[in-house]
Amino acid sequence: MTGRRSTPLAICAVLLAGAVAAPALSAQTEPGKPLAAQTFVRVVAAERSMIATDIVITGDVQAQAQTNVSFRTNGKVGARLVEVGDHVEADQVLARLDPQEQRANLDNARAALTSAEAQLTQAKLSFKRQETLLASGYTTRPAFDNAEQQLRTTQAAVDSAKAALGTAQEQFSYTELRAGVAGIVLSRSLETGQVVRAGQSVLILAQDGPRDAVFNVYEALLATPPDSKTVEVVLQADPGVVAVGSVREIAPSVDPSSGTVRVKVGLDRTPPQMGLGAVVVGRGKFRPQPAIVLPWSALYRWKGRPAIWVLDPATGTVSPRNVTVERYGADTIALAAGVEPGEQVVTAGIQFLRPGQTVTVAASGEGGR
Repeated sequence: MTGRRSTPLAICAVLLAGAVAAPALSAQTEPGKPLAAQTFVRVVAAERSMIATDIVITGDVQAQAQTNVSFRTNGKVGARLVEVGDHVEADQVLARLDPQEQRANLDNARAALTSAEAQLTQAKLSFKRQETLLASGYTTRPAFDNAEQQLRTTQAAVDSAKAALGTAQEQFSYTELRAGVAGIVLSRSLETGQVVRAGQSVLILAQDGPRDAVFNVYEALLATPPDSKTVEVVLQADPGVVAVGSVREIAPSVDPSSGTVRVKVGLDRTPPQMGLGAVVVGRGKFRPQPAIVLPWSALYRWKGRPAIWVLDPATGTVSPRNVTVERYGADTIALAAGVEPGEQVVTAGIQFLRPGQTVTVAASGEGGR
């Protein structure tokens, strides 16, 4: 219509078309309210399976038998001959007491025995003399009986002196401290010049022989016993050094300071590299148990407890649900209760959800939008 003026009929037609289009536009978008954004989530169907989680615990190597070594008599330490970490033999002298008192007692016992033996010799001669005179009729019977009684008395005195000498010699030998068993010195509590009592522990010795791998574990770990009776023990400093053992002893109570239970695993064969105090890692497997395994991303917290989001396929809405976690893995969780096989569990997008919200299950590549 260039160069021409619009007629009144054309203007009416344009206004009528605008009036028809306006209600359609108003139905699509109400003024002041934005379009609702869709929430995309990823879901996985819950499935029950048998799981057997590995046990990994850290401990150290200890001797199965330890001996507290002590002197058997009182005295002052005259010499200490070993240090912590030394290997000693069964008959090796570890320390000595000052033997002055014991030596004096030994000398007295020897002198007493010499005196008793001299009296015995005199009593024997007297008895022989009386025996000869009685046979010739030159002595009386009472004199002979007295000589015989004196002989028996002096003989008993000699026996008593010999026993006292043996006791003195034994007490003198107690001034030398010997372990009685071969092993390694773990600790000591004596120094030269120190006064010790009989029976007071002055050395702790780890006996040669079998070794234990000792672990401090939490009590909950013992609620479900391992599937295998054997435990693989690996030297932490050198994973190539491996030994196998079985549980030998479990402490009957919890250590109040650490809240753990001490477990001793007896090693079948101890490699030379696994010396006393060596740090080791124990590995075993739990007995397989049925559980529903989900990725860590599905875990949520609802009302102060672990929870997950469950999708209702009929309505397309989600709701949180508290669950019982059986075990935590490196990148998964195992649920003991709270979800049934076949239910749809949200594994991505849970940070955008609220109870009763309608969501859209994302296809591959759409999750998280």
